[in-house]
Amino acid sequence: ARNAQQLAAAQAQIEARHGVRITTHAVDLRDAAALKALATHCATADILVNNAGDIPGGTLEALDEEKWRHAWELKVFGFINLTREMFGHMKSKPEHAAGGSANYKVIMNVIGMAAEHPSFEYLCGATANAGLAAFTKGLGKGSLEHGIRCLGVHPPSTRTDRITSMMKTLAKTRYGDENRGEDLIRDGILGRPIEPEQVADAVAFLSSRRAGILSGVMLNLGN
Repeated sequence: ARNAQQLAAAQAQIEARHGVRITTHAVDLRDAAALKALATHCATADILVNNAGDIPGGTLEALDEEKWRHAWELKVFGFINLTREMFGHMKSKPEHAAGGSANYKVIMNVIGMAAEHPSFEYLCGATANAGLAAFTKGLGKGSLEHGIRCLGVHPPSTRTDRITSMMKTLAKTRYGDENRGEDLIRDGILGRPIEPEQVADAVAFLSSRRAGILSGVMLNLGN
């Protein structure tokens, strides 16, 4: 993440709760040099989870080209460029363990249900998500031969600070009142929110050996 202070707080909490050692990196994935340095630091990682988002709500006319490009530098090219760097470090021939299962490394993309249900008020995000879903499926179809599984999940609206802010923007655009966020769910503009832990559970399972050789697929976590 970009906020070193928040990373340090999360690190302390996780280490205290679970007795593990955590290393954090404060990085803006829009910065190409910083992104490559991050990949070098983490070159021995077995799992990469791309989970970044900074795309504002708004109609085609509300968001100009500069805002689209700024959003996509993180959510689209951040995913693609970090995947490219880590793919080079991760790729190998699959190591076959006892019982015939292969020890694959994993690239997991957390994208978003807007890819499946684009809306007028979230066009920038929906288009980005659809592109990343295609990227995930295409890469995952050929990555197995390099010892890597690539797959992803589409969460619906998830109860985070970011979704609260985005709901206010969308409600203001659609209803003229930022406090009518729940009406977005009623009218089908946003799916019913789920908790972050539900996303994490799906990611943990799909990244584990229990998911077998599943690759090149997207799992929808909402309707």
